[in-house]
This record gives sequence, structure tokens and C-alpha cells, in this order.
Amino acid sequence: MCEKCKNGHQHHHHDAIDLGRRDVMLGGAGLAAGVALGSMFGATGAMAQGADPMAAETVEGFAFNAAHGPAKAMSITRRAVGPNDVKMDVLFAGICHSDIHTINGDWGRAGPFPLVPGHEIIGRVTAVGSNVTRFKVGDIGGVGCMVDSCGECENCLAGREQNCLNGTTWTYGAEDKVSGGLTFGGYSRKIVVKDHFVVNVPESLDLSRAAPLMCAGITTYSPMQHWKLEKGQSVGVVGIGGLGHMAVKLAVARGANVTAFTTSEYKMPLIKAMGATPVLDTDAATMGGMMNSLDLMIAAVPYAFDMQKYINLLKLDATLVNVGQLAQIDGLSGMLMGFGRKSLAGSMIGGMAETQEVVNYCAAHNVQPDVEIIRPDQITEAISRVINKDVKFRFVIDMRQA
Repeated sequence: MCEKCKNGHQHHHHDAIDLGRRDVMLGGAGLAAGVALGSMFGATGAMAQGADPMAAETVEGFAFNAAHGPAKAMSITRRAVGPNDVKMDVLFAGICHSDIHTINGDWGRAGPFPLVPGHEIIGRVTAVGSNVTRFKVGDIGGVGCMVDSCGECENCLAGREQNCLNGTTWTYGAEDKVSGGLTFGGYSRKIVVKDHFVVNVPESLDLSRAAPLMCAGITTYSPMQHWKLEKGQSVGVVGIGGLGHMAVKLAVARGANVTAFTTSEYKMPLIKAMGATPVLDTDAATMGGMMNSLDLMIAAVPYAFDMQKYINLLKLDATLVNVGQLAQIDGLSGMLMGFGRKSLAGSMIGGMAETQEVVNYCAAHNVQPDVEIIRPDQITEAISRVINKDVKFRFVIDMRQA
């Protein structure tokens, strides 16, 4: 078993590298802070020796300027560190299919441009505001899909900042209520975020694999919590990509009997190795034999598909939770749903307390995403591969190589 990977995971595509947590930890003569983080500071993001780490800073980001366009380096400004802020050097950033939908306008208008995506972020803290007590310089933090909310409405007070009644501020492409303009995400060298929206990343996690927990992890963990998935229950997962493979791993860790539905035959042995039963969704005989057999389903397909044939697999009073297809949903049968009193529900990420919960859970149970590490100059190629279902199972950008 590879010590660096901790669990023997290997990457098979060209240019993919595997960088374990020890590669980015500070400490020891060979990993003094200036050496370990030195590659983070290029020409556009350089900090002169003795510069104020609390000051606003111009750093390099990787932006899209048009739908279907390539990612290009762009200088962006990160605000000065306020009393409640955490500033981090971005170490790793995941490529979520939501990034691609936003770039290409799959949910409506593309952009807004220039767009610096990235809402699966792992970073090292370089400065904290005067009111911050949960982080100190050198700590590892994680940032997910949101960076602000009102903090006062009933949903925020209930720990559901993602459902803020006064408008959640998303990590990229949203109105920046602090600095003005648009928020810029994790495809960048640094980020400044209110400490409430940063999670503590436990030491036992492999940093190079932890970023997808900030979106894919919480997005699939939250419905299991809400619908109370229990050991021994039968759960189906539809669409085994970045989100879906995390749903499989989390459900297996809970002791559920997991059936994973895929359109990609090459994923069958990979799914089996995760502890689930793989099923090709084109196998009509197998699908037909599973009618009325599942206690819960999680659908992580990022585009329109035939949901009704999966709803048919639910037991009486069971629910299919859609976490992937966020556009118009057509083709449902009211008769079939009504006859079995079967439900279709939606869920989107989770609040900050629940995000911390899933990160802690994954650290405690050694549940980590399967990733392929890329350089920033491979972002455009990686996005093309995601669209073509050619990734096992999440691309993560090593921002230290920017």
C-alpha cells in the first residue's frame, strides 16, 4: 500500500499525480513555511518579504470569459482580512459539474463573466481576523458552496444557511456583499472568507482528496441524515460520478445495502470495490426485478433523465432525493407515484454545521473521494473529460502548481 495515498488508491491517467497530506504539511527542516508555500507565490501573486498578510492582495485566478471557453489566468483582488475573516492559501480545488453548468449556461444564462469557479476548496490559513477563535495561522480549512448569508433569518438560525431567506452568497459568480462586484472561487491562489463559512479539516484526512467533501460530500450526506438512512436498509444511487460515488461510499459506511445504477460499464468493477452492487441502467430485466425494493434513492445525475423508472423501484412511502438535475423535471407519472405513495424530493448541499459534521464523519470512518490530481493548466482539458464521463471520479486542481 502506498504510504502517500494511505489507502492504495492509484491514478491511471497521464499527468495525474497523487499528493498526500504529508506533502503539504509544514514542519521539519525540509518543510519550513517559506519552502513549502514558496511555489504558491508567482509573479501576479507575489508578496514582498514583510508584507502585511492582513492587507488586500492581488492574486492569480483561473477564469472563464465565455461559455465553453478555456480557463485563462487572470489577476483578481482578495479583500483585506476583516475581524471575522480567515485568509487561506488555496492548496486544492475540486472541479464540480456545477462549475461546468455555470460556465456553459446549462441552468440558464451562462456566467456571469469573468467567472472564477471552484467551491470545493482546501487551504492553509495565513491570517485571521481579531474575532476569529476557531482558526490560527497554519491550520487547514475547507470552503464549500457558500461564503455568506444573512445569519438572522429562521433558516440561518436553524443552521441552514444554504436556504437563507435573504439570499445566500455563493462562493463564485454571486454578488459580493462585502467587497462589491462578484465573488471569485477556488480556482485561485488565495481566498478570504468569513470564519463561519470555513470548516476545520481534521489531520487524518488526505488533503489532496478532501476538497470534494465540501460539495459532493455534504450534498449526498445531508439527505441520508434528513431521511434517516439506517444500517441494513436498501438504498439506490443513480449516476456514479463525483457526487454519486460519494453517496455510495457514505451509504456503505452507514451499513446500508447499496445498489448503484450507472450507464458506464467500465464503472461496474469500481462500484463493486466500493462495497456496492452495480447495475447497468440499460439492463431492463434487472431493473424490472427490483420494483418496490428500495428504502431510499439518491439521484446524482447532472442532467435530465427518466426519473420515473427509478421512482418505480421505491418501496411504499419511500423517497427519491434528487441532488443533481436542477433544471426542469418532466416525464413523471402521477398515477404511479400516487398508487405507491412514492415521493420525489430535492436537496442542495447542507448548512455549515452539517458540513463540518460530514468532514468529521469522513475522517473518523476513512471515507475519502477518489480523485485525479491535475495542474491549473489542465483545467480546460479536465472539464472536457468530465463532460465525456472520463474521470474516476473527481478532478482536483493542485493550486500549489499555479
